[in-house]
Amino acid sequence: SVLVHLSRGGAEVHMYAPDVPQMHVIDHSKGQPAEAESRNVLVESARIARGKIASLAKLTTADHDAVIFPGGFGAAKNLSTFAVDGKDCKVNREVERVLKDFHKAGKPIGLCCISPVLAAKVLSGAEVTVGHEEEEGGKWPYAGTAGAIKELGAKHSHVDTKNKVVTTPAFMCETELHKIFDGIGAMVKNVLKLTGK
Repeated sequence: SVLVHLSRGGAEVHMYAPDVPQMHVIDHSKGQPAEAESRNVLVESARIARGKIASLAKLTTADHDAVIFPGGFGAAKNLSTFAVDGKDCKVNREVERVLKDFHKAGKPIGLCCISPVLAAKVLSGAEVTVGHEEEEGGKWPYAGTAGAIKELGAKHSHVDTKNKVVTTPAFMCETELHKIFDGIGAMVKNVLKLTGK
């Protein structure tokens, strides 16, 4: 969804991923980790990106107007330890560097789904959202994440114009796919708008 909206917005896209082992390889037909199987985050990301990807260590603010982090459970397992450690998590050092560098440069940062926890942990006082703070009968099954964000000292919001951080809950909500797609589109549109281009 992020790539479709960036394409529609006329953005030139470069993709990056950390060159680290995945915490788990998930068998999505069973919803469980595959036993005795390991994969690399960069290699798996290259599959999704159709090979057009580089190591996150090569990402610099000088060459880019903004950065967007997709979500998914991998952000909580491979970009950080949030899945295991919650508010006491550690963020991958390259992810932390990129977030801090873009923030310091005053360049927009977009995050969706669970990835706003990365900004909440790394950027003091950031305003982010992962959706609602109440479960609401199954619609927001990950509502507890909002509490963790507040414990990290971040404000639960959507567009933080001061810090140029734009977030959307995406699959944190159990809703129709087109609504998730549209929410990601709004995030991308706001990131592109904040670039001033």
